[in-house]
Amino acid sequence: MAFNANGAGEKPVASPAELTVMTFNLRYASATPPNAWPQRRPVMKACIESVHPDLFGTQEGLYPQLKDLAADLLTYAWIGTGRDGGSRGEFMAIFYRRDRFEPLEYDHFWLSDTPNVIGSSTWGNTNRRMVTWVRFRDRQSGMEFYFWDTHLDHAIQLAREKGATLIRERVDALKTKLPVLLVGDFNAVSGANKAYDILVNDGGFKDTWHLARERRNAEVNSFHNFNGPRPGGQRIDWILLRGDADVASTEIVTFEQGGQYPSDHFPVVARLTLHPAQP
Repeated sequence: MAFNANGAGEKPVASPAELTVMTFNLRYASATPPNAWPQRRPVMKACIESVHPDLFGTQEGLYPQLKDLAADLLTYAWIGTGRDGGSRGEFMAIFYRRDRFEPLEYDHFWLSDTPNVIGSSTWGNTNRRMVTWVRFRDRQSGMEFYFWDTHLDHAIQLAREKGATLIRERVDALKTKLPVLLVGDFNAVSGANKAYDILVNDGGFKDTWHLARERRNAEVNSFHNFNGPRPGGQRIDWILLRGDADVASTEIVTFEQGGQYPSDHFPVVARLTLHPAQP
């Protein structure tokens, strides 16, 4: 885990903040070919550098894998914890440009009836699911905002719905006017699953994909299982927003090198301008 906050300090007058935001399920590191981590690692680095995100949330990354990414991407710091506690299990890690963003506070909770119990799982899902979130100050604009990262269950619909409900309740409990970005692998097709309804149609979030003036690779599925672009337009990886923003573009990034894909998911990117909260 990386955390270098020096306190909030004096707040400058905030101005709109242009951001490139990404969500990326990394596919956990494996030594099994043909998509072993040693083969994917340089492609992952090149993929992320091609997007040049200001912030990105990852899912499934294991601690050694995230350390590799941090070593490859020296302009970023990151915050996260393993879903089984400490360095154990998969992370919902948040990477951010260390020269631009100051983390003011952060926390983790688990998607269960006991969200403060590390590694807890109570809704029938065998994989532990969780959230990592950070409140950032943008040194460039003076703005503060929240960045939340999650990974809903892949198998149990009830767990997806209860997880989405808990996230909504926890965001509501912030009682904040600051923008909230929520990214992740939701394991649910946008617009076709109740988990999406809970967050978007009922929960006050907006889907940046639909806010965008331009959408790239809209016909491609965000999950491809290392098979490359497939038509269908099914997004299970989302970038959601509470607050006011202009979204210039969104994209499903179909990056590969020599036939090697960095992950079994394509990263999803939103290029947007956050507007300060109104007093």
